[in-house]
Amino acid sequence: MDIEKNKNEDRLKLALSQVKKIKGEINAGGGKKAIAKQRERNKLLARERIDYLTDADKPFVEIGALAGYEMYEEQGGCPAGGTVAGIGYIRGRQCVIVANDQTVKAGAWFPITGKKNLRMQEIAMENHLPVIYLVDSAGIFLPMQDEIFADKEHFGRVFRNNARMSAMGITQIAAVMGACVAGGAYLPIMSDETLMVSGNGSIFLAGPYLVKAAIGEETDAETLGGAATHTEISGIADYKFDTEQQCLDEIKRICSKLGTTETAGFSRIKSIPPQKEPSEIYSIIPSDATKPYDMLDIIERITDDSAFDQYKRDYGQTILCGYARIDGWAVGIVANQRKIIKNKRGEMQMGGVIYNDSADKAARFIMNCNQKNIPLIFLQDVTGFMVGSRSEHAGIIKDGAKMVNAVANSVVPKITIIVGNSYGAGNYAMCGKAYDPRFIYAWPSAKIAVMGGDQAAQTLLQIQMNAMKAKGQTVDPAVEQKLLEDIKSRYEKQTSPLYAAARLWVDDIIDPADTRKLISEGIAAANHKKTTDRFQLGVFQV
Repeated sequence: MDIEKNKNEDRLKLALSQVKKIKGEINAGGGKKAIAKQRERNKLLARERIDYLTDADKPFVEIGALAGYEMYEEQGGCPAGGTVAGIGYIRGRQCVIVANDQTVKAGAWFPITGKKNLRMQEIAMENHLPVIYLVDSAGIFLPMQDEIFADKEHFGRVFRNNARMSAMGITQIAAVMGACVAGGAYLPIMSDETLMVSGNGSIFLAGPYLVKAAIGEETDAETLGGAATHTEISGIADYKFDTEQQCLDEIKRICSKLGTTETAGFSRIKSIPPQKEPSEIYSIIPSDATKPYDMLDIIERITDDSAFDQYKRDYGQTILCGYARIDGWAVGIVANQRKIIKNKRGEMQMGGVIYNDSADKAARFIMNCNQKNIPLIFLQDVTGFMVGSRSEHAGIIKDGAKMVNAVANSVVPKITIIVGNSYGAGNYAMCGKAYDPRFIYAWPSAKIAVMGGDQAAQTLLQIQMNAMKAKGQTVDPAVEQKLLEDIKSRYEKQTSPLYAAARLWVDDIIDPADTRKLISEGIAAANHKKTTDRFQLGVFQV
């Protein structure tokens, strides 16, 4: 048993170390030459700006660090989507912070950059958090303009959100520390207050070269749209500063004076550490994702005092539901049980599979948490809903629809942690990305796909083989095996958490030991916004 635990721990820690190594490379941004150019202009790097701005004694939760990973290699890459972003504290006030990384293609916007910036604005709107923009961007990456410019979820949506957030009473502060050109110039001007750094900060719809080409006027960036121009002549900017540090200090002063709004009223008491050692999590998740384990062992290592008050303990046992506290916050937990279960009728039920009774139980529990104003935590390790004639005859689709309906209409905050498998409709029912979790994180052990790799590879192979046979072709068994291996390899890459994080299907890949902290920070963010919405279900089969 100890050998198996050691094997599990080694595998998970190796996967985690690989993620950390990749993040370390991403943190280097556009590389040494680009960094040197920033230094020559007395400019801080994006991460340095955030470090200077945020409270050192409070956590900064980075979002989308892996955005764009391995996605734009022909264009030279786009580390972190060209933007460093997250939730941090400024003079004790929790804020969303978005900083362009000028070392990555001059801070230009790739398609994933737009998606990441919109995600950060979504977080601000959902949780009513102030937003700080640290602007240093050349605008849209022109070779890919067709993928970032004109659609609903493209570049222009950012400015629409600026206007909507302002109407919602969400504070937005923009510090222009470098270029801010073309359509991007609207972002700081649609913010509540605009700060500029002399010599480096500039705002204009068209730069000097374009002005020369368009109307023949000769000018320079500072005269056209520098800090002096916009604080003394146009009146567009509100403050100018000689250094970035002075600019960031002013943001701190502004944030220290922000008023508060009515909270959501989530219950919180003094935090109690788990009785069971959280570091033991590493040895619980099997190195073989098909093997069973007890999800209670995970829950008891993230909850206060390792306490978990189970709801309907003996019914629908392939989903665990219950109440707990995490860092003092009251939560409702919905988790896939990965043990093989023997139900009261003496039937064996596979772990990680959602059966009729477990879907029914989870739907009712979600309703209860909404009634009590308790945030929901989803711990995913799910292979899908039970299939076969018996389940179909028992109405698995309607029971699954009932659970999906409850998740979709839930008005309390939902935070999702993908611990292991996240397959098919199980991803939806357990509050995958499409169901608006306030935050969604993956462990390095996560796998996200429509079905497991082996099943998918066999299905895709069968389709290819049938197509070849229809053309009268015969296939050598060795060739068939090679086809299977190629399909499986490609599919396995697409199911990895790195692939998901690169596309922002998840906000980050996290160290399992940080799960408790990140859930706590997520609920703290959500507590800033009081909701008057009532939980209501739509129509479904009963």
